[in-house]
Amino acid sequence: MRSRNGPNSGPRRNSRGPLSWFWAAALVLGLCGCAGYRLGPVHPELTSGKTIQVNFFVNRTLEPRLVEAVNRALRKSLQQDGSYKLNTRGDGDVIVNGAVLRYERQGVSFQPNDILTVRDYQVTLTVKVTATERASGKVVFDREVTGRTTVRVGSDLASADRQALPLLADDFARKATALLVEGTW
Repeated sequence: MRSRNGPNSGPRRNSRGPLSWFWAAALVLGLCGCAGYRLGPVHPELTSGKTIQVNFFVNRTLEPRLVEAVNRALRKSLQQDGSYKLNTRGDGDVIVNGAVLRYERQGVSFQPNDILTVRDYQVTLTVKVTATERASGKVVFDREVTGRTTVRVGSDLASADRQALPLLADDFARKATALLVEGTW
């Protein structure tokens, strides 16, 4: 037997279950979590409209090709960050110089059956970075920055080093860019 008011005339149930409340709460938390995020430079008063010039670094190690990888990675990282405008003509507001001080390889894991044969190396690169304001000549940043990566050694250590070099330089460049841009100097 049918009801006079139709099949849906009984008491109304809340159509919002616990799952929809969960998604609403997740959305609110997600939006609040991004409240501190700001698009653009971290310290616009330090970097706004300024240009940065990265000079060719000096290599004080015996390892070849380090300087090229480090310079390329630092320029790329600064350009991607966008806080400073990268200047390649030699008249930047901030001039960055550096020296590659150390390149070290340390065994971190060994072959299971041979404890003398290294399977993985941790490669560390230490670079002294100095940033100077062109107008005043004031040194605004003078610090050693270290980049690290892990290398799995196959049959040839030299080719493993060649493959690790861009990763090592990128790790250094990310750290150096963050320090230069955040203005912790």
